[in-house]
Amino acid sequence: MNNHIKDLLYRMADDSLVIGHRNSEWTGLGPLLEEDIAFSSIAQDKIGHSLALFQILHTLGESEPDTAAFMRNAEQMHCCHLVELPIGGYDFSLIRHFLFDTAEMIRYQLLEKSSFLPLSLLAKKVRGEIKYHVFHANTWVTQLGAQGNDESHSKMQAALDFAFPLALGMFEPSKFEQELIDEGVFAGEQELQRLWMESITATLAKATLSIPENCTPSYGGRYGSHTEHLQPLLDEMSEVFATDPVAEW
Repeated sequence: MNNHIKDLLYRMADDSLVIGHRNSEWTGLGPLLEEDIAFSSIAQDKIGHSLALFQILHTLGESEPDTAAFMRNAEQMHCCHLVELPIGGYDFSLIRHFLFDTAEMIRYQLLEKSSFLPLSLLAKKVRGEIKYHVFHANTWVTQLGAQGNDESHSKMQAALDFAFPLALGMFEPSKFEQELIDEGVFAGEQELQRLWMESITATLAKATLSIPENCTPSYGGRYGSHTEHLQPLLDEMSEVFATDPVAEW
């Protein structure tokens, strides 16, 4: 009955869960102390968003949040390829942060008008956190792209060239796309991508970075086909919970 809503929720929850864990890997490794703190804070927010989404899924008959988060294998996950990759260099992680969080901000802005009340309420609740994430990303992308040196500009452009096809996979259409649109649950991935392109184009112009052309979107993640990097991450994430799922800490 609610399969279209569940599919949307799993996409969002899995994205936030995985990118949250990836961002947390910068703790203690950031190029500046402030960036250690910023990425750690953003990671914590992402995990919190995923928990809220898994809690909504639980009200729709799905597993408890911890079980849903930690007891599925890669083939059962609905996250996009962009969030799965290791953190790499700071240039890649920053570009990923910029591309993902801009899309997430716009997604939640659209969901503020959702006919599905739990999502609408959540969207309004997290709007401030996500706007901070985007502000942080925009600031650093612009600074390193336009105000740094030739090396920083070159690294940021190379990271964008690599990450952009992966980012397009965020908008892989759902098989329930029309149902979500018709019921007013969500405006759809095509509309989200259009608004995202408008937003990132403006910021990248300020950063003097060029969007690569003729990219093939990295699809498959929304339907359980993932990169080689996801399952090892899930194994690491679930190690403690899998040891004793009913333990109280």
